[in-house]
Amino acid sequence: MGEWIRDFTEGNMLQKDLLGGKGANLAEMTSLGLPVPPGFTITTEACRAFLTEGELPDGLLEELTEAIGRLEAAMGRGLGDRDDPLLVSVRSGAKFSMPGMMETVLNIGLNDRSVEGLARTSSSDRFALDCYRRLMQMYGSTVLGMDSDAFAAELDAAKSQAGVAADVDLDSDSLRGLLSAYERLTLEHSGTVFPQDPQAQLVAAVLAVFSSWNTERARLYRRRERIPEDLGTAVNVQVMVYGNRGTSSGSGVCFTRDPATGRRGVYGDYLENAQGEDVVSGIRNTIPLTELGAIDKPSYDELIEVMATLENHYRDLCDIEFTVEEGRLWILQTRVGKRTPEAAFRLAHAMAKEGMIDADEALRRVTGAQLALVMFPRFDPDSQRSLLTTGIGASPGAAVGRIALDSATAAAWAAEGESVILLRKETTPDDLPGMVAAHGVLTSRGGKTSHAAVVARGMGRTCVCGAEALEVDLAERHVLVRGGEVLAEGQVISIDGSTGEVFAGSVPVTDSVVVRHLEGADDIGAESGGDLVEAVGFVLDHADDVRRLGVRANADTADDAARARRFGAAGIGLCRTEHMFLGERRELVERLILAEGAAEQEAALARLLPLQRADFTEILEAMDGLPVTIRLIDPPLHEFLPDQTDLAVQVALEDDRGQEDLRNHQLLEAVRRLHEQNPMLGLRGVRLGIVVPGLFAMQTRAVVEAAADRLAAGGDPRPEIMIPLVATVNELALVRSGVESVVASVLEERGVHLAVPVGTMIEVPRAAVTAGQIAEAADFFSFGTNDLTQMTWGFSRDDVEAAFFSAYLEQGVFPVSPFESLDVEGVGSLVETAMRGGREAKPDLHAGVCGEHGGDPDSIHFFDQVGLDYVSCSPFRVPVARLESGRATLAHRSSQ
Repeated sequence: MGEWIRDFTEGNMLQKDLLGGKGANLAEMTSLGLPVPPGFTITTEACRAFLTEGELPDGLLEELTEAIGRLEAAMGRGLGDRDDPLLVSVRSGAKFSMPGMMETVLNIGLNDRSVEGLARTSSSDRFALDCYRRLMQMYGSTVLGMDSDAFAAELDAAKSQAGVAADVDLDSDSLRGLLSAYERLTLEHSGTVFPQDPQAQLVAAVLAVFSSWNTERARLYRRRERIPEDLGTAVNVQVMVYGNRGTSSGSGVCFTRDPATGRRGVYGDYLENAQGEDVVSGIRNTIPLTELGAIDKPSYDELIEVMATLENHYRDLCDIEFTVEEGRLWILQTRVGKRTPEAAFRLAHAMAKEGMIDADEALRRVTGAQLALVMFPRFDPDSQRSLLTTGIGASPGAAVGRIALDSATAAAWAAEGESVILLRKETTPDDLPGMVAAHGVLTSRGGKTSHAAVVARGMGRTCVCGAEALEVDLAERHVLVRGGEVLAEGQVISIDGSTGEVFAGSVPVTDSVVVRHLEGADDIGAESGGDLVEAVGFVLDHADDVRRLGVRANADTADDAARARRFGAAGIGLCRTEHMFLGERRELVERLILAEGAAEQEAALARLLPLQRADFTEILEAMDGLPVTIRLIDPPLHEFLPDQTDLAVQVALEDDRGQEDLRNHQLLEAVRRLHEQNPMLGLRGVRLGIVVPGLFAMQTRAVVEAAADRLAAGGDPRPEIMIPLVATVNELALVRSGVESVVASVLEERGVHLAVPVGTMIEVPRAAVTAGQIAEAADFFSFGTNDLTQMTWGFSRDDVEAAFFSAYLEQGVFPVSPFESLDVEGVGSLVETAMRGGREAKPDLHAGVCGEHGGDPDSIHFFDQVGLDYVSCSPFRVPVARLESGRATLAHRSSQ
């Protein structure tokens, strides 16, 4: 065992940190006795040393020479030997699968002399020349950084000149001409001839793998998937086996179950007389794996046994790359396969029922993000549609958008707010930015194991592949549909990633079966997704059984409250009362602001009281028996008034026409009086309750009277009153005194007994650091992480997201928007401080979070870790929060 290199015989599947995912799995398969071509892995430690020092670490070249020597001894051939050459492949392999990393380089060791030896030993000039042209093409584009389209253009020209449709039909003379063209391209690009030294080829390929860690597409993928920047990648060097040795050979990719649906069966693609890169690139359309049984039954039967072995060993869906070389099966790679969200739930449920995994493991294998995706809408089955063509459904979902024919266009249009479908012949890692930006991906070539399909499934993007009826014409910027129709770039289409259908125009969408089930539908049969509903229900039920965190909803209406309850919410964590003052009620707020003296103010409040009471009565009824946290009005009053500039212009015009309106003059005076340079840091929340005490008193009376009405009707109301934007215990104590006075008065008037807890939102940094004091006057805390994030970072969400967030994300200032996922180091530190101070002062202090982070999976894990009692989120995300709360509990247990 060397310092930088491990042979495949020296590792196992648990060493992904050191060997990368690919290397660890190759070692594991070798230990299982599967037919894996020999090889070795250069560790991630070597990559990290290279990235730090800018050069290969000391001793690596010597170890590389020794490792190649071991392979030469085992195979009885020398690397690049002129008579009987040993050839190797070089592949990257980080801990996590990263489509943005370096592509494979095959056939390293070939040169102008060893190609003749390969021709003699294989008895095929054509085979040897085909291997050499593949090496030149891969080495040029991957190691030398040449434009892959230049090689593709020469290949197309060679096929055209020879009058053939596929590269496999090129004869030896055509391939010799193609090699000459590739040599010319290499010389023009690099200023030197293609390298003839096999060892130099190998070292250059290793350096290219290490350097690919910091390519823009790799960084983009890591940012999107939140993969740490300092992991580095391993390099896998493996003896070549050949799927391009005629019709008795081929390459393929298979899955132990369907990665699109999760159902059992034989799934995969096979391509005769091809190497693995031909399969995933989509350069030729594949055949279904089942047809291998008719072509080469012994290899097919052995492959089925290998698939069963690997699935039972990994206890999961496995993605397997294989090659058949003149009737002999070789397994080149396996990994736990990427799957669609629907497949993830079906697989977890099925494997739990089969006893392969337990319920805890089933819960670990799905995520809240996946649940959100299966809750997304689907195309309305009753809608009118115009079918253009049908390809292969590679990643489920419904996507509607404008056709973009390249990655840059897709990204640019998406940045302008457009919904986009990226349509390509086939995708490559260079298309990653466009795939990230697009709502869906459509290709005219490839199958379920093509680059487009694999990446789209990993990102949760809708994807259709192999739509052969579509001919992409980049020069004319349009797409020809077989039959004569022309689709211009920018035209709207709709794609169905389940059926593979492509429709002209925009197709209406409908709720997913999961949402329909949660809403109470009982007409969902097995064919329409009943097994998916059952799988989601199984996982959610188990999450509810194990989770510690409660899950409430943010709801401001009875309808939202009822939906949240159907989705499994255990109460309302935030009812925003300011939303109840909009619409027709806005005029009543204006009257409150314009009131001259206590009498007019009380009259305005009296008109608002019954409306507020009715609101709360409906919400308490919808959430009967469950807590409802009602936040007293928070935004500044000027938000309920006309725009100052517009009103000033209106008054000036009226005065100029002699149509002076006293009320508008009074309104303008009030607007000017209340105008603030920074209203989000001005007169709002608790400050408003102190300056205009009657407003909070009216709202409190409405809450308690509504609760009394519900008690009289036989209900079980459980209101909680929350005071917003508190920064000091003195504010809270002052307002709480007034609230408790009103509560006591109403209860006495109605002759009922009811506990009405009074708490506060922790959304100001000062409140977080003085939480021990504030807890003395609070029955509960609720963290308003939206405002807490704004105040901690010192920027307004409304103003900055469009202004500079994209630059911050691109340049790595933060990996994800702090409004999307909680900033644990900054805002999270304040939450921890507040929890510690609050619980020290009041050990039984009840605490939750009601900001939008309450529905974010990563944030939920943090809230569970710091000991909050519940999270609150939008009704639609309640199931997501339930599931992630369960997963958080399991993660906490395993870390202890």
